[in-house]
Amino acid sequence: MRQNFLKSSGKTPSAILFLSGSGTNAEKLLEDAAASPDAPWRPLALVTDRPETSRGRELASKFHLPLIEHDIFSYYRKNGRSRVSLATAEDLRIREQWTAELREKLRPFPADFGILAGFMTLCNITDGLLCLNVHPGDLTVRENGKRIYAGLHRSPTERAILRGERFIRSSVILAGEVGLGGAGMDEGPVLGISGPVELDLRGMSPDFLKETAARRKGKSPAEYADDPLARLANYNVDRLKEAGDWIVFPRVVRDFAAGLFQMEDGVLSYRGEPVSSVLYPADGAPKPLPPAG
Repeated sequence: MRQNFLKSSGKTPSAILFLSGSGTNAEKLLEDAAASPDAPWRPLALVTDRPETSRGRELASKFHLPLIEHDIFSYYRKNGRSRVSLATAEDLRIREQWTAELREKLRPFPADFGILAGFMTLCNITDGLLCLNVHPGDLTVRENGKRIYAGLHRSPTERAILRGERFIRSSVILAGEVGLGGAGMDEGPVLGISGPVELDLRGMSPDFLKETAARRKGKSPAEYADDPLARLANYNVDRLKEAGDWIVFPRVVRDFAAGLFQMEDGVLSYRGEPVSSVLYPADGAPKPLPPAG
């Protein structure tokens, strides 16, 4: 049975955009929607979990949109936590409370879907609201049944560097439900991937980078957040955002809103044909990728 992701109402689907920081992905999406009177979706509101440091207020003003602010840091402090985390069952309970309050704030804005455009707070807003998310890694690549480039922030790029990959890609997925440690977020269908973006090692040798990774043993992530491997990964993540995210994300959102993606018996389809994903090259038409196996 073929199932459309969005219900057909005869109206242009609306979306809420979620952002935490610079908001560049959200800005590209909003510019894309504003550029055409025939855009297949319309922005309804913006959400930020970091009202004092993100560009939420600036973008809301620029694009004349309502802004919902729900500060994650102050919420955790009010609940006796010194840092934002999903490491324990209690952390997960607090996150669920925070999410429930966010849902209440969103009640006046009945959107058809959500767009996680650099939204750093993992949460189950996806329960009841289909959300598209862009990810800095190729989630179509699997090893032993697992997506080896899942994970947060720079970790997929670090993994690609250490595995000797020549290229990285951005992926756009339907975000999944979040569990302890953030597990589950990257397990949804991969709607689209960007073209390949060449990794730039900036003159560093693979052996040096592997030695850098080995020296992290026994250290906390904060202790190696500025080591050569971390700096190199962050540099390539920024390059991937421009050459990957900004290309694939607006185009997938358009096709999703236009109803070109469906699920049929658990298999993703695009324009009525089964696919594993769709490749969106920088200069060309989307290329459906055949189902795995």
